[in-house]
Amino acid sequence: MTIWSLIRTDFAAIRQRDPAARGALETALTYPGLHAIVAHRLAHLAWRKGARGGARLLSYLARMATGIDIHPGARIGEGFFIDHGAGVVIGETAEIGRDVTLYHGVTLGGVSWSPGKRHPTLGDGVMVGAGAKILGPITVGAGARVGANSVVVEPVPPEATVVGIPARIVQTGRPPASDPYRVDLNHHLIPDPVGRALARLSDRVAFLEARLAARDRTIAALCAQGEESNAAPARGFAN
Repeated sequence: MTIWSLIRTDFAAIRQRDPAARGALETALTYPGLHAIVAHRLAHLAWRKGARGGARLLSYLARMATGIDIHPGARIGEGFFIDHGAGVVIGETAEIGRDVTLYHGVTLGGVSWSPGKRHPTLGDGVMVGAGAKILGPITVGAGARVGANSVVVEPVPPEATVVGIPARIVQTGRPPASDPYRVDLNHHLIPDPVGRALARLSDRVAFLEARLAARDRTIAALCAQGEESNAAPARGFAN
């Protein structure tokens, strides 16, 4: 696929996934995510051709204009969409598949100074919520979702949903979206692992309290029977 085909696909992705994109001209002029990915496509081409200095300069200028920092060495598939854009950081060895959506404040970062693969790999169709951090050379499987403000440091299976710090799998599959051409934005349907754990703990405490109360009643009844048994001979001797 040529660079211009990639850019056209990126542009179409915005129109498909964002209901706020009202017209082609408005989208082209006012979406910093689109400007950032267009600049990255050009910078990445220069990077691959060995013009590393020029690629870094173009990347820097795009960052100044959009607030989105994409290293020219990062490999990004077609249909990439950054919604709202501000504060996104994508490292040099990051790899992103087709039809991936990121929201503002997302970081695809490294955890090592060593050369080589240091940044995450995102499969096709991944959605990463606002403020999430995905760190290290881990893989987020195709179709996975990362909840807002999560910190992901372990691999994520395909189609899974992860939330929390550090992120934990809370859902291993999800029903089909009502509109297959848009990103599934049902963030309110993401399970709450802390709430579920507290609910299970509360149920367990209630169960144990009931057992202790039943045991106390049994012990009290046995003690009462013992006292009556001991008192009966004493009354008979007095008579």
